[in-house]
Amino acid sequence: MRIVLVGPPGAGKGTQAAFLAKNLSIPHISTGDLFRANIVQGTELGKKAKAYMDAGNLVPDEVTIGMAEDRLDQADAAEGFLLDGFPRNDHQARALDAYLTGKGIALDGVLDLEVPEDEVVKRIAGRRTCRNNSAHTFHVEYKKPQVDGVCDECGGELYQRTDDAEDKVRNRLEVYHRETEPIIDYYKQQGLVVTISALGPVHEVTQRAMEALRSDGGER
Repeated sequence: MRIVLVGPPGAGKGTQAAFLAKNLSIPHISTGDLFRANIVQGTELGKKAKAYMDAGNLVPDEVTIGMAEDRLDQADAAEGFLLDGFPRNDHQARALDAYLTGKGIALDGVLDLEVPEDEVVKRIAGRRTCRNNSAHTFHVEYKKPQVDGVCDECGGELYQRTDDAEDKVRNRLEVYHRETEPIIDYYKQQGLVVTISALGPVHEVTQRAMEALRSDGGER
């Protein structure tokens, strides 16, 4: 299957993408991984991306599109893929369509993870990260540490990252509504979108997503 995963920040896209890709035996391709891989490997696109990032600027669409196309050209993506974080705007969506058309293939579906805005703010603003290891994360409501402010794993201090502050979260949501949400309508016109609720335990959301992708389409 060839799938695009969309949804607001805090919808759990990364978590769901990993489970879905494993269940469907297709590679999970995320924008973050594309940037990291190209920068580490020192590719021309990676050098361009790093220059923009080091200057505090957004990486231009053309650089991101180039990285995505290079990744989709790899052998493991020949029979399917799950795109997470790409495309993120109308220009990227149209570029992806043009690339796929040139290869004589097409998307099978666009999975839209739906989460109420207040829940997104609660999920992200309530997150606490360990200063010693950013992979250790907790939540003031959903995953409380045994001792308030202390990491269960290593005893490090738990803190709220700057970009997890409520005002930053709401700003990210505004960017999502302005730049990424329009591609949902773009793909709806192609009859590709299946919308599911991303509320509830992770395994339930995954099951819901698998059922939606295996159906004939339509919102759920």
